[in-house]
Amino acid sequence: MRLYCGIDLHSTNNYLGVYDEQDRGVLCQRLPNELGVVLSSLEPYKAELVGVVVESTYNWYWLVDGLREHGYRVLLANPGGNEQYNGLKYTDDRHDSRWLAHMLRLGILATGYIYPKEERPLRDLLRKRMRLVQHRTAHVVSVENTITRNTGRRLSWSRIEELTDDQINKLLGAELIRMAARASFEVIKILDEQISEIEKTVKARARLRDEFELLKTIWGIGPILALTVMYETGEIKRFPGVGDYCSYARCVGSARWSNGKKKGENNTKNGNRYLGWAYVEAAHFAARFYPRAQKFMQRKLAKGNRALAAKALGHKLARASYYVMRDQVEFDPAKLFG
Repeated sequence: MRLYCGIDLHSTNNYLGVYDEQDRGVLCQRLPNELGVVLSSLEPYKAELVGVVVESTYNWYWLVDGLREHGYRVLLANPGGNEQYNGLKYTDDRHDSRWLAHMLRLGILATGYIYPKEERPLRDLLRKRMRLVQHRTAHVVSVENTITRNTGRRLSWSRIEELTDDQINKLLGAELIRMAARASFEVIKILDEQISEIEKTVKARARLRDEFELLKTIWGIGPILALTVMYETGEIKRFPGVGDYCSYARCVGSARWSNGKKKGENNTKNGNRYLGWAYVEAAHFAARFYPRAQKFMQRKLAKGNRALAAKALGHKLARASYYVMRDQVEFDPAKLFG
């Protein structure tokens, strides 16, 4: 008898269901998030299990890795691609577990990519760097806004960094205003140290693939962004076409159109937000240092805001990255901008 398993994973527990070919429950129980308990529950059915489906949540590493190491065929379910009929009146964890097993049995389960275990730590470290960079930017903007709000002057961050402590105190005046700005300066200093340490560690330990050097030929992509793109992309062969890759990188719109009219939006969070951020960052660097990229950005700015313009340029850079990684060739600006 062929059996199918679906596991609805939560932060502290999981609901494990084993079902037969008629979707009848053979084993249905809630278990604590302990690998040994899950393995002992599945052991009697191991020989007959076609596969184990685990819902892709933030904490799937331990379960998926553990099951695979013990010889189970594990599939990571994509929540956005396996939505149940929204007209159902009642659902619970048991229904969700059975739904995952049912989709596996029918062969229509939308799966996610199980990133290689040995490369995950460096990828996650680069993700932490991204978070720190975003926090740093927030504090930089806070200081700039504090100066503008209280003095009427707009100073760039590079200009602010050149000011001495006495000049900043004189510029801001009131003690409480200086204290608020000083707090941001101290946080930025700490963040700079941590970001630098992460970059140093990643560069020393990264296992560089052939596409790393090629990615650095793309406008706006330096060593750290190249590492981010490389680790977030994984195997480029898993993307059938450039459109699939750009969609995964969140570089395409999610609008839903009918009869020439916009009827709403689909799931805007589908895809890899870290990869999307990397290409927007690359777009800003490209527009700063390369005239043709700057010209493209200015054309887009004439039709919308800066965020949309950066997103459009990031989309073009994502397309270029796909072909660079797939074909193992250097970046050719003529093919991107004509």
